[in-house]
Order: sequence, then structure tokens, then C-alpha cells
Amino acid sequence: MKTIAALLERTNNINRSAYVWNALNAVISALQNPVILLVMTRTNGIYDAGIFSIAFAIATLMLYVGLYGLRRFQSSDLHNKYTFSEYHGMRILTCTLMIFVSAIYCLYGMIFTGYSTEKALVIFMICIVKVCQAYSDVYHGCMQQQGRLDVATKSSAVRYTFEMLAYVVLLIITKNLLLSTAAFMAASIIGLLLTSVNAGRNYCTYRPSFRWEKIKGLAIEGFPLFASLFLNMYISNAPKYAIDDFLTEDVQALYNMIFMPAFAVMLIANFIFNPILTTYAELWLDKTKESLRKLKKHIIKQMCVVAGLTLLGLAVAATIGIPVLSLIFGVDLSEYRLELCVVMIGGGALAYATYFSTVITVIRLQNTLIVCYGIVALGARLLSGFFVMNYGIMGAAAMYAFLMTILALMLFVITVWGIKIKR
Repeated sequence: MKTIAALLERTNNINRSAYVWNALNAVISALQNPVILLVMTRTNGIYDAGIFSIAFAIATLMLYVGLYGLRRFQSSDLHNKYTFSEYHGMRILTCTLMIFVSAIYCLYGMIFTGYSTEKALVIFMICIVKVCQAYSDVYHGCMQQQGRLDVATKSSAVRYTFEMLAYVVLLIITKNLLLSTAAFMAASIIGLLLTSVNAGRNYCTYRPSFRWEKIKGLAIEGFPLFASLFLNMYISNAPKYAIDDFLTEDVQALYNMIFMPAFAVMLIANFIFNPILTTYAELWLDKTKESLRKLKKHIIKQMCVVAGLTLLGLAVAATIGIPVLSLIFGVDLSEYRLELCVVMIGGGALAYATYFSTVITVIRLQNTLIVCYGIVALGARLLSGFFVMNYGIMGAAAMYAFLMTILALMLFVITVWGIKIKR
């Protein structure tokens, strides 16, 4: 165990290692879903791929119950308003809640929406994988706060790889969806213990604190972030939930195949600005004109980066995107070129929305997030079913792009307004 921790900590340059491993972690995270999906499509067929797709979407939504939006707050808590033990105690409670909510959702699906026992179990086990991710995140926040983001991202990258290999190997050998998902879950638990928890002891105390006044404070301060991030993921996946309600597993798989590149844009954009979260907080807390100028320069730079990634993704989607996706997944997607381009626009807008919400958190205006996300989530709830039922995959793609664009514009306005009024 100590050997593994030592390997995770080994580096000649901490800052360079943090950027490199953060990039690798983002790439591996972005690849995990599509790699499993493409293997499953070829080994088990498009129906099981559809089950996995909606299970992953639901589990990712549940993840935000476990995270409770506190990572950004924790990483930028430079004055240690709360101790790690208090963050740790809060994370144990939110992960427990996540398990409970996931179980209730699966039971509801079996009783009221016709989920098979297999589908419900697959969803629940993938939710447990996301519980491991949520729990590891509290250790990673502590590592980042102490300047060792490299250790955190190495831990995540190793665990993601271990999980993915376990799922893929079992799929190839057994072609059994349930057994392969169980291996996925087991690999995640083992990976969590060997990496994040193991290395975390050098930076954090294992003993959690459950002092009521501190838990209450974190619950209150974290709620706007939790609600906004939860609603953000709901908005992103609203078309998938509508497909699950009204269409078939086959359509679900097809939509997720063309959705993959758009989600990758957001994940890759995240790895670029996540390492500078603490830098943003330092610039904001330093009440000088020079610091404010640097912060604005950072914001403009990251906006240009996201724009470049989106345009590059759109160009690829319009030219070789469909042939490449068809080759990868072994499914003819030639009739979905326009849908892919529309989804890519939505992916760029989601990257902007995620970035602006990060800046809004740093300048401590997170209470405004819940209003923006709430409005757009309500629109998603009211409109997604109609568009999906009437226009199929194009309706899902158009709703995704429209909702993400509206959200990004709202958060951009809040960001500009917030920096102006608070400085």
C-alpha cells in the first residue's frame, strides 16, 4: 500500500505533473463511457448498449448528490473555514444519501416504468461506481488544496483505467451485462482503496467530523452549488431521460453514440481550467487592480480555448465525424450527420456553462446559480418529452443545444455582473 502511495507521489516537477496527469485523467474519463459502449455494441448488441447508456446517465446524475457541489468550495477554501475532517464527514453523509436515492430510483423504475430486474441492477451498480468517485473527490480536494493535484489526478486516472479494463475484459469473455457491471463495481471499490484513500493519508486525516453546526453550515453553503450542478447534469441528460421514457433502448444507444464527441469537448475543456481553480481564488482574494486584470485575462483566455475546441469539434463532426463514429461503434450512423453537428454546438455551450459556474463559485455568487439552472431545468422538463416524441434523435439534439446555449448565456451575464459589482 505504501509503495502505491509513493509511486503516485513521485515526480520531478509537481506543477508539470499536475497539468500532464490532469490532461490524462480528463482523456481517460472522457474515453471510459465510449470505450465500454463500443465494446458492448460489438459483443452484446445495441439493446444492451442502450441499457448501459441510460444507466451511466442516471448514475452521473446521482453522482452530484454525493459530490454535493463542495469540491470547488473545498479547493478554494484558502482560509480553512472548514477542516478536512468536516468536509470528510459531510461527504460520508452525502454518499450515504446517494446510495439511498439510487436504490429508491431503481425500485421506482421497476414498479412504475417497467424496468427489468437486470436493468435496475445495472443502474444501481453503476451508481455505486459513481459513489466511489464522489468519495474519492473529498481526498482529491484536500490534495489540491495542499498543492498536490498531481497525486489526485494520478489516483483518478489509475482507477478509471482499472474500472474500464475490468468491464471490457469481462464483456469480451462472458458477454454478460450483469456480470461485467459487477466487475466494474468491484474494480472501482478496489481502485478507490488502493489509490485515493491510500495516498490520502499523507495529506488528510481519515477521522471524519460530524459536528452538527459544521455539517449544517456546509449543507447551507453547498446547497446552491449542489442544486446548480445537479440541475446542470439533469439539463445535459434531459433528452436521454426523455428517450428512456418514450422511445427504445436502441434509440438510446444511437443518441449516446453521437453525443459522445460533444461530452468529450466539455471534459477536455475542464482539464484545461481545473488546475487553475486555486489561482483564480488567490487572484480574487488579492484586492488589487493588477490581480483583477490578471483574473479577467485568464477568463478571456479560457473562453477563447473553449471556442477553439468547439469549432475544431464542429469541423470534425461535419467532415469525418460520422464515418469515424460508424467505424468505431460498428453501426451505420450516416443519417445522423446534422444531429452530430447540433450536439457539438451544445457540447461547446455546456463547456462554457461549466466554466462560468466555476468562476461564479470563486467570486462567491453561487446563490445565483440555482436560479439560472432552475429556469433552464424547468424548460427541459416541459419541452424534452415533446421534442423527443415528435422529432426523435434530432429533437433530442436540438433540445440539448438550445438548453445549453441559453444556460451559458445566462451564466456569462452573471459572471460579468458579479465581477463588476463585487470589485
